Amino acid sequence: MKTIEVHLVNAFTAFEKGGNPAGVVLNADSLSVEEKLKVAQAVGYSETAFVSKDEHADVALSFFTVTGEVDFCGHATLAAFSLMFKKGILQAGDYTQRTKAGMLGVSITDEGNVVMGQKSPEFIQRLTYEGISELIGIAPDILASTHLPIEVVSTGLPDIIVAVPPGYLSKIDLNVDKTTEFCQQHNAVGIHAFELCEPSSNLTASCRNFAPLLGITEESATGSASGALACYLAKHGIDGISSDEPSFEKSSIKKTSIEESYIQGSSKEDRCLAGASLEHSLVKHSLVKDSSVKDSHVEESQLVDRRTEGQPHNISNLVLNYAFEQGRAMMCCSHIFAKVVNNESKDEERERTKWEVSVAGTASPMGNKAVVL
Repeated sequence: MKTIEVHLVNAFTAFEKGGNPAGVVLNADSLSVEEKLKVAQAVGYSETAFVSKDEHADVALSFFTVTGEVDFCGHATLAAFSLMFKKGILQAGDYTQRTKAGMLGVSITDEGNVVMGQKSPEFIQRLTYEGISELIGIAPDILASTHLPIEVVSTGLPDIIVAVPPGYLSKIDLNVDKTTEFCQQHNAVGIHAFELCEPSSNLTASCRNFAPLLGITEESATGSASGALACYLAKHGIDGISSDEPSFEKSSIKKTSIEESYIQGSSKEDRCLAGASLEHSLVKHSLVKDSSVKDSHVEESQLVDRRTEGQPHNISNLVLNYAFEQGRAMMCCSHIFAKVVNNESKDEERERTKWEVSVAGTASPMGNKAVVL
């Protein structure tokens, strides 16, 4: 018998409230796959992260739900790196983690906030309104009224991205059995539903995530799905947040190896996501292009209801920043920031872009749990 210490960390918190709990096990090199699964099941959270040494990366992370291993987990990554910073294992700076989704960049700010690089987005397939209607209890014509497609997108894990009209997010009535079967058939981990916020809001969208296939009926914060959603919004012409909007936490960060950063606003009440420099600052509810792109221009009249006439963005060096809330239906509201950088024009026939995507947030420790194997 051996006792495993599991650190309990709440990820994507807003003012140290809300968030999504994850278990984190340090020095997990000696644990087998079977032992990791038993620990994750004993903890009972949606995911538990296991931190090990690696020859080529700064750390290796593996992620387990209560049903098995998954390639990547955003909120558990945030929890793990935040914990290592707070314990003095890692300092502020840029790191590389090895995951089953690949080698991914992670940055830690001086304040301990974490920015996670994700895989370049893959737009896998589109699904019908009728098929999803049966899963979430919202009529096909209502889903179609958003004029946005239902699409499977992956930045590490494939999620079904579903837009619903304002006021319908809380009306979702998930059919767990049908959703589980549907996700198995379409090689997706779950459904990430969202409704766009009003243009006057400092949020881009409010979200709900359902992954019963992984034993998660609903999740209060999802880093991987937020990255996929940000890429989906960028592809379909949804603009981001502006630099004069207040954010929910301190969001200052050094420029990372993937040329993405978050800068601090003028006061504690006025911080937000921005581009890699002040030159990338967003205009209220509008597109942002790199200052080096001098032959591209987006007219303000193109932007209607956060959209560009339903057309995908195709400007090279485009930088878009998004702010999401999730978990409101669970009375546990979380805040997640995401950034998408499109380094070149996208060929409409190519399904994998060369965009870069990162997701950022804060985490708060909750305590420890001893698991006996």
